[in-house]
Amino acid sequence: MQVTLEKNIPLDGPPAATWAVLQDIEEVTECLPGAEITERVDDSHYKGQVKVKVGPASSTFKGEVEVLGLDAGQHELHLHGKGQDTKGTSSATMDLKATVRDTGDGKSEVAGVSEVSVTGKMASFGGRMMEQVADQIMQQFARNLNDRVAARGEGAEAEAAAERVASQPRELNALQLAWSMVVSFFRRLFGHKGSHHGEHQA
Repeated sequence: MQVTLEKNIPLDGPPAATWAVLQDIEEVTECLPGAEITERVDDSHYKGQVKVKVGPASSTFKGEVEVLGLDAGQHELHLHGKGQDTKGTSSATMDLKATVRDTGDGKSEVAGVSEVSVTGKMASFGGRMMEQVADQIMQQFARNLNDRVAARGEGAEAEAAAERVASQPRELNALQLAWSMVVSFFRRLFGHKGSHHGEHQA
């Protein structure tokens, strides 16, 4: 199963600070809860893992990341990643292209497009569920990336951002993620019914 995801992430920092984080593969990987680079093979190849917590149990996905393109002049990054859980029941690949853009007033954004393919048990969730899970993960990623960009600044805001970076979770909490999806589902469900009911009354 394959899904295409597009996301623009607004950030509280200038393009130079954002690019400094984005081109640092180890640092940008740590913006994803539970993810880390475990080995730098060379300038273009890395090995890493993602730890996922489900209640008291934890699982680990191991994988590889290849830098296919890194254009400092255009602030563009192209990555390809692949991984598999340690039990061999699921695997995934991802092709990501990201560009840093100047939005003015000392701020920036990252515009990203990724193609994600999954096999095994993960594929049984279906495309819609995959998109919901990915969106929740991207929201967490965006918050962590923003903190790391802000921490490169100066003053009290930068110090506060640095403290949030230090307390970033080291595992991806799957139960918390599932609960967020349930809450989001019912908000859309009742929000839609509410607006429909209001239109009917009018």
